[in-house]
Amino acid sequence: MKVTLNNQAISRLLQQVAAALEVQQADRFRIIAYQRAAVAVEHATAEIKDWWDEGRLTDVPGIGKALATHLDELFRTGKVRHFASIFRGLPPAMFVFLDLSGVGAKTAYKLCKELGIKRATGALARLETAAKAGKVRQLEDFGEQSEKDLLQALAALKKPAKKRMRLVFADQLAQKIINYLARNPAVLKIDPLGSLRRQTATVGDIDIAVATQKPQTVIKNFVSFPGTKKILIQGSKTARIVLATGQQVDLKTQSPDAYGALLQHFTGSKQHNIHLREIAQKKGWSLSEYGLKREAGTKKFADEKSLYQALGMPWIPPELREDTGEIEASLKHQLPKLIQLNDIKGDLHLHSDFKFKTSHDLGESPMDSMVKKAREIGYEYLGFSEHNPSTTNTQKQMIKIIRRKKETIDKLNYSMNKNTQKQIKILNGLEIDIKTNGQLAVSDEALKLLDYAIASVHAHFQMSPKAMTARLLAGLNHPKVKILGHPTGRQIGTREGYEADWEKIFSFCRQRDIWLEINAWPERLDLPDFLVREAVKNGVKLIINSDSHALSQLDLLPYGVAVARRGWAQPKDIINTLPWSALSVRLKPMKGGESTK
Repeated sequence: MKVTLNNQAISRLLQQVAAALEVQQADRFRIIAYQRAAVAVEHATAEIKDWWDEGRLTDVPGIGKALATHLDELFRTGKVRHFASIFRGLPPAMFVFLDLSGVGAKTAYKLCKELGIKRATGALARLETAAKAGKVRQLEDFGEQSEKDLLQALAALKKPAKKRMRLVFADQLAQKIINYLARNPAVLKIDPLGSLRRQTATVGDIDIAVATQKPQTVIKNFVSFPGTKKILIQGSKTARIVLATGQQVDLKTQSPDAYGALLQHFTGSKQHNIHLREIAQKKGWSLSEYGLKREAGTKKFADEKSLYQALGMPWIPPELREDTGEIEASLKHQLPKLIQLNDIKGDLHLHSDFKFKTSHDLGESPMDSMVKKAREIGYEYLGFSEHNPSTTNTQKQMIKIIRRKKETIDKLNYSMNKNTQKQIKILNGLEIDIKTNGQLAVSDEALKLLDYAIASVHAHFQMSPKAMTARLLAGLNHPKVKILGHPTGRQIGTREGYEADWEKIFSFCRQRDIWLEINAWPERLDLPDFLVREAVKNGVKLIINSDSHALSQLDLLPYGVAVARRGWAQPKDIINTLPWSALSVRLKPMKGGESTK
């Protein structure tokens, strides 16, 4: 029986194994291996189960062959016999206490043993009762302050867990604060930190770094940010506020000469930093947020590039810092030259307000307004790919609608490009549903009227991987289909992506020159970054689209670029970095199953 476990649950289990081994005084390196694996799983950019489905568990940093075998057993049977043997004889309540801030494995075990708390059920309530009765302070190595800290940790645990923010929301909120602080002359440099700077799909709290010679001036300005509900910390170099909307924001200040080390340290990820510290130790240094330290003193760094150079490698872009091979690549001077926003030449997935009875939602903005904005951005081409007409229309009605759209775009190409040297090619596309049997929702006759088609799954996601793969390959097997839209169907925080045999899909797309979309819509960011990297390794071309339904949403494309960068994509991997002269050739129908080169 397969068991569905998310990354949080798996990370917690691995932390419990490490804690049990620590209490049993097992080999230190064995304990560290489980701790590192727990951190890697917690901060993985995709669900570990997805890696397991694809038989690639050992590709996850921190998961070796032995642990992969245990996790395989866990997913197949719901338990791991080896873990059960490690837990044998330990009180279940101990693992509940590990959730308390400041409570480690040995402390948790001691509390259970000395207070006689064994069962997990009701363990926290019994511990709180004991602490309030003054029984904790009486234990050896404890005291009044320890008891007070424990009660605070118990109170904090009762508060609901914070929900992670989608990248676009966190980014836009952080940018407002950064723009506000940047107006202060005391702010010399300012950057976001953590998962936001690494551009992960979701973000916890917002952290911001500032280089300044006047930290108190900056902090005073920060805690006065409009919309601040509560000031949690206002120290000499750091501050923490809670906004009226509920988000927590931390500020860290540093002098300009040491700013690079602070920026690197708090950008992370944890796995990346652990690996860097190992490299520093081999060189006789200890690495921290203050720089590289030896007995002779600390070497400071004003920027990240000089810090990485001191460790023997070029600067590593934040999006890559997940300890998935970027450090090894940097040491060999083999880092990819990542795609940048200004490499993009056009957007082929837009929904306008073109009126017809559609299968899904219509766009809000007129075509000409979207074309004007695209021209301002500097695009060479733009594709309108409204959802296919509703299947309540007859095929004859569908053809009539698509012909009317083609005529509208032909007129738009003329009107928008006359009397101007800044030409922009406007394309007639369509986003077409792939039915459960793999058929497209419009006829061949209607498809002939299109410049290209995007094939997408919008319903019936709960198919087996084999059936879904067959469905996708059948839907892509049409000369007019050039793009697989939002390829996994995921919606961040609400719906997991469907399962499919991506190796088969990669192979098919490579042979037929079909492009996998990186959809920049905030709830999608799909293809996910780990599959982007696999697609790149397999020589599959990708396309970054905004999936805009309104004029302002053309500005979402940077988030798709961020996903591509996290997937190690270079400009050559992204089809819409091509100028129109080259893209127009690639849009031509394939002949004999061969791709156009």
